[in-house]
Amino acid sequence: MHPSVSDLCEVHRLLLVSCSNRYRKNPSCAPELCCPRAPRARPLAAAHRNGARLRSHSVAADNTINMAENETLEYITEHERILQEIESTDTACVGPTLRSVYDDQPNAHKRFMEKLDARIRNHDREIEKMCNFHHQGFVDAITELLKVRADAEKLMGQVTDTNRRLQDAGKEVTSQTEEVIRCRVQQRNMVTTVEKLQLCMPVLEMYSKLKEQLESKRYYAALKTMEQLENIYIPRVGQYRFCQIMAENLPKLREEIKEISMSDLKDFLESIRKHSDKIGETAMKQAQQHRTFNSALQKQASACFAKPLYALNGRTVIRPGVPGSEERADEEEDTDEEVLTAPDLVDFSPVYRCLHIYSVLGDRETFENYYRKQRKKQARLVLQPQSNMHETVEGYTKYFNQIVGFFVVEDHILHATQGLVSRAFTDELWNMALSKIIAVLRTHSSYCSDPDLVLELKNLIVIFADTLQGYGFPVNRLFDLLFEIRDQYNETLLKKWTLVFRDIFEQDNYSPIPVENEEEYKSVVCRFPFQDAEFEKQPFPKKLPMSQSVPQIYTQVKEFIYASLKFSESLHRSSTEIDDMLRKSTNLLLTRTLSSGLQSLIRKPHIGLTELVQIIINTTHLEQACKYLEDFITNITNVSPETVHTTRLYGLSTFKDARHSAEGEIYTKLNQKIDEFIQLADYEWSMAESDGRASGYLMDLINFLRSTFQVFTHLPNNNNDHAAMSGKVAQTACMSACKHLSTSMMQMLLDSELKQISMGAIQQFNLDVIQCELFASSEPVPGFQGDTLQLAFIDLRQLLDLFMVWDWSTYLADYGQPTSKYLRVNPSTALALLEKMKDTSKKNNIFSQFRKNDRDKQKLIETVVKQLRSLVNGMSQHS
Repeated sequence: MHPSVSDLCEVHRLLLVSCSNRYRKNPSCAPELCCPRAPRARPLAAAHRNGARLRSHSVAADNTINMAENETLEYITEHERILQEIESTDTACVGPTLRSVYDDQPNAHKRFMEKLDARIRNHDREIEKMCNFHHQGFVDAITELLKVRADAEKLMGQVTDTNRRLQDAGKEVTSQTEEVIRCRVQQRNMVTTVEKLQLCMPVLEMYSKLKEQLESKRYYAALKTMEQLENIYIPRVGQYRFCQIMAENLPKLREEIKEISMSDLKDFLESIRKHSDKIGETAMKQAQQHRTFNSALQKQASACFAKPLYALNGRTVIRPGVPGSEERADEEEDTDEEVLTAPDLVDFSPVYRCLHIYSVLGDRETFENYYRKQRKKQARLVLQPQSNMHETVEGYTKYFNQIVGFFVVEDHILHATQGLVSRAFTDELWNMALSKIIAVLRTHSSYCSDPDLVLELKNLIVIFADTLQGYGFPVNRLFDLLFEIRDQYNETLLKKWTLVFRDIFEQDNYSPIPVENEEEYKSVVCRFPFQDAEFEKQPFPKKLPMSQSVPQIYTQVKEFIYASLKFSESLHRSSTEIDDMLRKSTNLLLTRTLSSGLQSLIRKPHIGLTELVQIIINTTHLEQACKYLEDFITNITNVSPETVHTTRLYGLSTFKDARHSAEGEIYTKLNQKIDEFIQLADYEWSMAESDGRASGYLMDLINFLRSTFQVFTHLPNNNNDHAAMSGKVAQTACMSACKHLSTSMMQMLLDSELKQISMGAIQQFNLDVIQCELFASSEPVPGFQGDTLQLAFIDLRQLLDLFMVWDWSTYLADYGQPTSKYLRVNPSTALALLEKMKDTSKKNNIFSQFRKNDRDKQKLIETVVKQLRSLVNGMSQHS
C-alpha cells in the first residue's frame, strides 16, 4: 500500500521542524545536514526516489484512465458508488460492499478492479503534484540549517568551557555542601529515631513485663498487660514489623495461658479428688466436736442450777465462779486453734486464676461448663462404693469422708466465686448424690449382721448428716433412712440376743438359786427385782424360787433396751417417739426372740418334768418383772407411762404363752413317761390265780408319780393368783396322768393282739387298779374335792367289778338307767373282754363239758354274749 499525499506532507513538515529546533540548540551540527555521508541525508534521497516512483505511477494512471473511458458507461455509476462506500466506510464493514461486486453480472469484478486501479492512479497523481509543489521549500530550509551549523558548534564549545571552569570552582563548595547535607540528614534521622524509640519503648517495656509475668505464672496480670498492649500501645506504633509480630503472638500467648490454666485446673481437680477424704474427715471431726460440745453444755445446764457459759461472737466467755469453766474455755481455745477449713487443706488458687483468665478472655461459659461437667464425673466416682465396704466401719468412714469432702469443696466454690457453680447446680448434685447414697446404704447395710457395726454406721450417718446440714444441704431423707436402718438394727439385735438367750438357757441348771448369806442375796436382788416378805424372814442359807437364768434374762433385756436406745440417740426425735421405739423394740424381743427361745427350750427332748416345772416358775417371775421393765424405760426416756398412745409391753402374754406351752409339755412328757412304764408291763394273761400283790411296774409308776407331783409344791404361791395357778397346774397334771393311766390300762385289756384272758389275770389286773385307786385317794396333789381323782379309774373299776362279781343280770337289767351300778361299762367293751375269756375257757377246760357247773357257766357266757351283741347292734342302729 502506497502512502497518501497527506502522510507525505506530514512527514515533510515534522522533518523540517526537527532540523530547525536542533539548529537553534546546537548550530555546529547544521553542516551535517549537507554532508552526503551523514545519516540524516538519507531521508532526502528517499524522498527523491519516492517522487520518481510517483511520477512513473502518474504516467501509468493516465494511460489507464484513457482506456477506462472506452468502457461501457452503464457500469461507471455503480462502481463509483461502491468506491465511495469503500472510502467512507470502516474497514471492518467493507465485506458486504465487496460481496456486492461479486453478486453482479459475470466478469463485473474485473471491471471493478480496473475502476479501482484507475482511482488509485488518480490519487497517486495528486500526491505527486503536492510533493512537487513543496519540494523547493524543503530544500531551502535545509540549506539555511546548514548555515547555522558552524555557529552552533562554536557556541557549544564556549558553553562546555564555561561549564568546566564553573565545575572546577564549585567542587569545594559542593563537597562542603554535601557534608552539611549529610550531617543534617543524620541529625534529622537521629531526632526521628529518638522520637520513634520513645514511642516504641513503652511497647517493648510492656512486652518485657508480659514475659516476666508469664514466667512467674501471673497469668491474670499477663492478660491485663496484653489488653493494654492491644488497645493502647501497639496501635501507636503499629506500622513497625516488630509490633506486627507482637500482635500476631498475643493470640498465641492467650491460647497458651488458657492451656496452662486449664492444665492447672485439671491438676487441682485431681488433687481435690485425692484429698477429698482428708477434707471430709476434718469437716466431720469438727461437726462431731461441735455436737459433743453442745451435748456437754446441755448436760451441764441440766445438771446444775448455774447458768451455762455465755457465748459472745462465737467465743466462750469465762465466767468466774463456775467450776471447770476455765478448763472448758482453754479446751475451746485449743479447739479453735486446731480448726482447719477447706482452704487450709487445698489450694484453690488454680480455680480462681482459671476463672479470672477465662472471664478476661470472654470464655467464662466454656470454663463453667467444663468445671461442672468434670465435677459431675468426680461426683459419680466418689459415690461409687467399694464392694466390701459393709465389712468394716473404715469402709463406711472413707466413703462418707470422700462425699463430705466433695461437697465441702463445692460449698466453698459456691461462696468464694460468683457464678462458677450455682445453688441450683449444687442442689442438683446433692439430690443425685443423696439418691445414690441412700441406695448404697440400703444395699450394704443389709449385709451387716453385727449390731455394733450397724450402730457405728448409724453414728457415721448422723455425723455425716449433721456435717452437710451445717453447709446448707437438706438431709431429711438420711434421717428417714436411719429409721429403716433402725429396723434392721433391731433385727440384728434380736438375732444377737437369740444367741444370748440360747446360751443362758443352755448354761442354766434349772434349779432354785441358793444364797448362803445376805451379800449373795443382795447380789441377786440388785440384778433382778425379787420381793417376797416371807422369803426375807427365812434364815440363811435358803433358795430363791427362780433359777439362775431369770436374773440373767432380766439383765439382758435391759442391755437390749440400752442397745436400742443407743441407736435412737441423735436422731432428732422427741422423747415420746424414742420411748415408743424402745417399747416396740422390747416387745419384739419379748414376743418373738425370747418367746421363740422359750418355746424351743420347752420342746427340747432333754428337758424333763423338773426342768419344765422350773421353767414355769421362771416365766412367772419374769412376768412379774415386766412392770419394772416399763418403769426402767420410763426412767431413761423421761416419758410418763400415763402419756396418751404409750405402747405397753407384751411380756405378760409372752410369758403366759410360754407357761401354757410348758404346762402342755409337762402333760405330754408325763404321759410319755407313763407309756414307758406301761410298756414294761408283763402280764401272764392265762394265769389261773393272781399273785396276791400288785405288779412291779405299776408300783414303780406310782412311786414316780408321787415324787413328780411333790415337785409341784415348789411352784410360786406367794399370792392368791399364783397359788390358784400353781394348784391348777398340779391338779391338771395329776388328773391328766390318772386319766392317761386309766386309758392305757383299758387299752391293754382291749388290745386286739390279746386273744385270751383268764379270770386269774383279771384278778391280778384288779389288784393293780386297786393300787391306782389308792394312789388317787391318797391326795398326791392337794386341792381335789372328794373322790374327784378316783373318778379317773371309774371305767376300769366298774368293768372289773362286773367280771369279778359276774353280775351280768344286774348289768343287763339296769342298762341305760341313770342309777345303774355299771353305768360306765360300755357293752362293746364288755363284749370284747367277755369273748377273750370265753376263748380261754374253751382252751383250758377241755373236759369242762362233762361237768355240769362248767356247762352251765359256758351257756351263761354264750347267753350274755348274745345279749351284749344285741345291745351293741342296737346302739349302732340308733347312732
